Amino acid sequence: MAKSLAEYLDSLDSRSDLIFPKPPRRQPIKATPTCKALPEIQVVIWSLYGTLLSIDSGRLQHDHPQEFRMQIALQKTIDEFKMWNSMSRKPGQPWEYMLQQYRGVLEEMRMAGTRRKGDVPELDSTAIWGKLIDRLMRNEFEWDRGTLGDEESLAVKVAYFFHAMLQGTTAFDGTAETLARIGQAGLRQGLLDDMQQFSLAQLLQELRRQGAEGHLTTLFSPELSGMSYQLGIRKPSPTLFETVAARCGEAGFAPQQVFYLTNRLTDDLSEARQVGFRTGLMVVDASCTRIDANDLKNPNFRPDRLLTDVRQVCDIVGA
Repeated sequence: MAKSLAEYLDSLDSRSDLIFPKPPRRQPIKATPTCKALPEIQVVIWSLYGTLLSIDSGRLQHDHPQEFRMQIALQKTIDEFKMWNSMSRKPGQPWEYMLQQYRGVLEEMRMAGTRRKGDVPELDSTAIWGKLIDRLMRNEFEWDRGTLGDEESLAVKVAYFFHAMLQGTTAFDGTAETLARIGQAGLRQGLLDDMQQFSLAQLLQELRRQGAEGHLTTLFSPELSGMSYQLGIRKPSPTLFETVAARCGEAGFAPQQVFYLTNRLTDDLSEARQVGFRTGLMVVDASCTRIDANDLKNPNFRPDRLLTDVRQVCDIVGA
């Protein structure tokens, strides 16, 4: 039987021959947190990358601005899945040809557009690699289906492997404890971020490294979440935030009962405020946060609370 995505991630962790990129070294930001309680909060909605998971630039990258990272990640992906024998022989290194193919698919998907003006299309990494795998299959590409599953299952695993080799991640200190305490206090939790099919499994793996146990998927309510790859749009698309606000409303929660936490000020907070959410800005790490003092003074961006440690959320929501 093919491995589940979680089992596949565990199998990679157990291998001594793989060297994963390190997450960014924490760079504390000098800031004074504001942690006054918001007693009306019933739902905590989290951004994932840069808020719960430390990652360079504070977001998942499809095409990293540092090309040597693309080189390493693509070459490792080619080697891991033995793609080279099914790739067209071109001058240069295998990663160079794959990068050309990869960027071609990215550009094709970016041109798809969105239904609503102001929304930004999301790129589904699984779909990207699905297209590339389909091209390889025309040249008799084969893989261990007993371990990796069918073509769709393979694409998810290749997408994870590529991104894991491109950007290192780790959960911020206290994340597992904080999520558990919020759940134990009876508050609901959701996710609203630019995410991929592997993102939740990636987070849960990092929570287990902090000692979390049990069925961790129950920490988050899918019906209160908005994952970009599912909706086909990414932040700061208004429709993404409106969709989550509507889902919370259908579950019986008013916008002012929802506390949205993110590391991205200008991309996120204005849209969260537009739908009526209370907002918190996480400034835990300079490598994950891009803020300007003038933006903090702008009423369209100013957060209701400023946090320098994820555990401070518990004081704000009474957990």
